[in-house]
Order: sequence, then C-alpha cells, then structure tokens
Amino acid sequence: MQLERRMKRRQFILLLGMTVLWLGLVARLWWIQVGAAHRFTKRGIDLVKNAVKQRQQSIVLHSGRGDILDRNGYRFTGEEQLALILFPLARGSLKGTDGLKQVASIAGVSEEQLNDLMKNAKAPVMLRDTSKRLVALSEKQAERINKLAIPGIVSLAVTERYRSEEVAKHVIGYIHRNPELVQSLYPDEWKQGKKNAETTVGASGLERSFDRFLQGIEPSVLSYYVDGEGNPLRGLDIRYTSQQNEYYPLSLLSTLDAQMQRSVERIIDQRGLNVGSVVVLDVFTGDVLAMASRPAYDQSRVEAEKGDWQNRAVKQLPPGSVFKTVVAAAALSEGIISPTERFHCSGSYGKYGFSCWKKEGHGSLTMDEAFAHSCNIAFAEIAKRVGGEKLEEYARRLGLLTQVGHRTAHLFKLEGFRQIDGEEKGRVYLDDVSRKDEGVLIQTAIGQRDVRMTPLQIANMMATIARGGQPGQARLVQEITYKNGQSFFRFPVQSLDEAGIDYVTAKKLRTLLRLVVTSGTGKLLNNSSWPIAGKSGTAQTGAGHNERNHLWFAGYAPADNPRYAICVVAENQPVSTGNRAMEIFQDVVEEIAGRSL
Repeated sequence: MQLERRMKRRQFILLLGMTVLWLGLVARLWWIQVGAAHRFTKRGIDLVKNAVKQRQQSIVLHSGRGDILDRNGYRFTGEEQLALILFPLARGSLKGTDGLKQVASIAGVSEEQLNDLMKNAKAPVMLRDTSKRLVALSEKQAERINKLAIPGIVSLAVTERYRSEEVAKHVIGYIHRNPELVQSLYPDEWKQGKKNAETTVGASGLERSFDRFLQGIEPSVLSYYVDGEGNPLRGLDIRYTSQQNEYYPLSLLSTLDAQMQRSVERIIDQRGLNVGSVVVLDVFTGDVLAMASRPAYDQSRVEAEKGDWQNRAVKQLPPGSVFKTVVAAAALSEGIISPTERFHCSGSYGKYGFSCWKKEGHGSLTMDEAFAHSCNIAFAEIAKRVGGEKLEEYARRLGLLTQVGHRTAHLFKLEGFRQIDGEEKGRVYLDDVSRKDEGVLIQTAIGQRDVRMTPLQIANMMATIARGGQPGQARLVQEITYKNGQSFFRFPVQSLDEAGIDYVTAKKLRTLLRLVVTSGTGKLLNNSSWPIAGKSGTAQTGAGHNERNHLWFAGYAPADNPRYAICVVAENQPVSTGNRAMEIFQDVVEEIAGRSL
C-alpha cells in the first residue's frame, strides 16, 4: 500500500514538473514571439525583422538621415543618382534567358562583368566602377532596364550617404551601429521600441554633435522576397518601403565653402601633407569656411582603432613660436616693454640648456625685430618681465584656454550644446607647475614645455587680432532647416566669453605680424598676390634620432583689409625639412585670391 502511494506521489511530482516545464516553455515562446519580438536581449535585436530577413534581401536606397550642406547648398552627404541594382537571390530567374546580356548592353558594361557581380554577391549590390564609385545611369537607360521586367534587376534612384571622392570627411564625420550608445542617448525611444540595435548613430563630426537632429525617419528600403528555392514570391517579389514627410528629416546648413574646402584639400595632398591640418575662418563672423585634416579616411569603411577619422584641427599641440604672439600681447597691453628698448641675443641663454634657433645669435635687436625674427632669447627676457600668471591670463583673453567652437546654452533638450565634436581646450601650464619658475617660464615663452593649443584656437586668435581684439566663437553650422527648406533653428554669430585685448594692442600686434612677412621668418610669403600678416612656429617633439618638428604658420590676409584667418600645421616633419606649413599657407592664399579677383 505504501509502495503504491509512493509511486503515485512520484508520478504526481513528475507530472507537476513537466507541467511547470511546459508552462515555462510556452511563456518563453510567448516572450520571444510576442513580448520581446521587436527588442530581444539587452542588445535590442528585432526578431521579427531578422525572421523576415531569412526570406528576403534588402538594400537601402536612402538612409533617412538629414543631409549636411555647405553654405551654398552643396550636399556633402551625397546626391541622388539612378543606379543599377541586382539581387543575387534572383539568379534562378535568369537561367536560360538573355536578360543579363540585354541589361549589360543598356548599362554600357560587359555581360561578364554583370555575371561576375551576380555570381559573387551574397547580398544586393549596385553597379560600381573600378574605383568603387556608383555607375550613374541616365533616365533613358533606367527606363529601358525597368521595361525588361527581369525579377531581381531594377534601376532606381539611390542616395549614398558618403562618396569616396568627397571632401570635409573629418568635419562631417561618420555613422555606425552601437546599441549601447543608442540606448544611452535615446533611452525613451529605446524603451518604446522606436530605436533598437539596428539604429545608426553619429560616431564623429557633425554626424555626432547633431545626431539628434539628423536622425530623421525610417530609411527607404527596396526588398526582394523569395521562397525556399529562391524563386520570387508572387505579389511579394519586390517591395519598396518609404516614409514620406513634408518636414523631416532635418538638414544642416553649414558654414563651409565646398569649393574652398576642395581647393584646400587638393593643396595639402599635392604638398604631401600626411599628418596635419588647415583651418580657414571668416575674420568678421568667425565662420569656418574650410577645415581639413590628414591622414585621410574612408567614411564607409572606418578603421576606428587607427584614429585617422579624428579631426586634427581641433586637437591640441605645442604651438612653438606662434605663442610669442601671446607674450607680445601681454607685454604691449601691460606697457612692460618700450618700443625702442633693445635686447641682445648671443644664441645662448646661459643656463637650462636654453638657446635660440639661430645658433650664432641675432645680436642687438628691438622687440619688433625680435618678433619678426622669432628670437628665443629676447622673448625669454620679455616673458620674465611679463610673468607666468600674466601669460596665462592673456592666453585666456585670446580664447586659447577654452573651446572656441560655437556654443548654445539651451537647444531644445540639450544643455550647453556645442557644434564641433571632439574639440579640445588649450593650456599654458599643467596644474601643479609653478608659474614663477624661471626655467618653466622661458620654455613657455616659446610655446614649448606644457603649452598646448589647437589649430582652430590659433586661427581664431588671428581673427581676433585682425578685427580689433574681441574674440568670437567659431561657427560651423549656421542653420538647421526642415525638409521643405523652412528654418528650424538659426545659430547667430556670437562673441566668446573672454575679455579679449584692447584695440590699440591689437593694432600693434597687426604691425608685428606684418613685419614677420616683410622682413622676418615669413619672407617666403612676401611675394604673394595678397599682402599677408602672420607668425611662424616650430615645436620640437621627440628626441635624438626620433626628433621631429610640428611646423606652424598662422595669420590673415589681405593684411591691409583682413578677410580670412588661416592656420596651417604640418605635424611630425623631419628636422631638415623646409617650412611646409608656410608653403601650404601661401598656396591657400593664392587660391582664395584667385577666386576673389
């Protein structure tokens, strides 16, 4: 009797366990198929979309993101072109026909090329040339191809986000898929299922800083559906999905001049600038007209770990003797140096191993001459009189210790919104370094030791001096617009929250900067189409066999009626090389002057 009870108890427990297991399995299946079908696991995987993908192949015709334009309306983020699209799942429908031959004839390519393209493709592909650029078809070609009605081959309008030959890539930036970033940036949309692991976000540049505004709507997608044997499903073989909206996506109207940007990038490539940057600002508004960085990178195939995507124009570097402009500003404004006072340079300071770049020395010279010839010894003496704290103060006044990119205190849900992604601040000293140490001070006076500035900050300082002493913000985007062209938000020209320098001091600095070109280290530029004012700089980096120089030239043109502030940096140049930065500066001025005549 007891044995029978035990058996029944065991059967009950077994049955109960199986029931619980079955209920758990049903609940799990319900959760997978219904509860979390659109956002499965922490990575937000859309199971419905992935299930559909098993019997479809799709290609994006337009990302749905807003465009980024130059000041004249040129699109940096691609333009619409008619393209030939081929779906590999439709290979079976081409067997025993001359369809591929007809398409090749219309598109102006060989049948073998299309055949190889279809044969090797594992996903939908678009016809491209040997340099990977999209082969654009005419309306007539597209119409003839579509009239053939070949399943899996169609010609439609496509807008690629990035083009391989495009410019301003470091400014524009790139997009990528990053579920963790999406979840942190858009927590509400993530919870609502509006954004998931498939959502792309800006990774750098304007794509990143303005991501919330560029997000736009769902992408336009062309899908091709097949059965288990790869044959087209009747009524579902090709489907086009697109969301039409009068106002979205929003677009950015930048301050960049695409023609100037293209010229600047051509110049730096012709001059062989492998690492460095160029910035061109409008003196009056602070608008960024061109901003180029090298090394170059491919926005469609980014190797993030290499770091080539970083915009070097907003990364800090030792400025070398360009910093003597700050020393001069402090000395002149505080009335510390008399214009007629003379200094003596024998080539050596006599201690700390400090010397002038001219080994034999400059001899006796005034401050004006010391600035024009970039005398280290004279400026070490001047810096000692100015003092370490005053040097830091005037660097701050000229906007060299802060981010100078355009800032908006409140922009919708964003507080303290900054237009320029990745922009670094400058510095004169490290926090724990004495401002009164003589050895520190004389190295600081020539822009070495702990001094760090960005090319954008230096260009902005030159614009500040050129327009009279009040520092402004560097604006990269002037307006956000609706799809229909109406204004969504305008960014005004703004001053920087720094004291600047007085007009008299700025005028004296303009005289010094002009002397650099007429009789000093910048004489190479004295035969330019426009008169130029500026300052050269050589910052040493590394030591021994690894010693290299960062070569700078920053200034403005025309010197007698300033319109453009320009900063050029050629990084990691061999010690024996000429001043490549100065050569590029002149080329840029000649290009701009030629356009203005």
